[in-house]
Amino acid sequence: MMICLKVILILAAVFAAFWTLIAVFFKKEIKAVFEHDPAATNYLEVLLTYSGLHAIIYYRVSHALRAIGIPFFPRWISQIGRFFTGIEIHPGAEIGECFFIDHGMGVVIGETTIIGNYVLLYQGVTLGGTGLEKGKRHPTIGNNVVIGAGAKVLGNITIGDNSYVGANAVVIKDVPPNSTVVGVPGRITKQDGKKMELSLDHIHTLDPILQDIEDLKRRIEKCEK
Repeated sequence: MMICLKVILILAAVFAAFWTLIAVFFKKEIKAVFEHDPAATNYLEVLLTYSGLHAIIYYRVSHALRAIGIPFFPRWISQIGRFFTGIEIHPGAEIGECFFIDHGMGVVIGETTIIGNYVLLYQGVTLGGTGLEKGKRHPTIGNNVVIGAGAKVLGNITIGDNSYVGANAVVIKDVPPNSTVVGVPGRITKQDGKKMELSLDHIHTLDPILQDIEDLKRRIEKCEK
């Protein structure tokens, strides 16, 4: 009985020490969770239940191993992360600080993807390639970018800083900074030339096609008068 109790205490101590280290080394990612997810209530919940955070932990470890030239194990670790989180991040990708994946299931980030700081992705996002070409074949995502649920950003293109990619958009061309992209294929519209804030508000996205239709309606009404 005493031996079992000692084993339990040792395991509890190891468990507590492990998650304490995670909290220290990934404090910026944890901070990003609290900033962008109103459902996050406490550190323990975030540490133990947020698959987006877990995917980043797997990625950081696999990326570090790949950077020092260790073969096989980086991809193996990334696939373990995919199995447990439903999020696939290639260890070759480059990801900046305060990166947050909300919900996360179905997110795919390709090998040559470059992601800046303060980027927010939602479930079902793909940052992928468009063919079998070698070299840089995945997107470059700037700082302070939001990519909505189900969006696909494909090829060696750049999404400028402070931009927003709408849910289910398919983007295959460069996007300038401070822009919003919606539709299939993605169409670019400006958010009044203002910086796009990282938020959960997806209902006020400007659709350029709808804007053109509204503009035509106003012109017709003016001509009729």
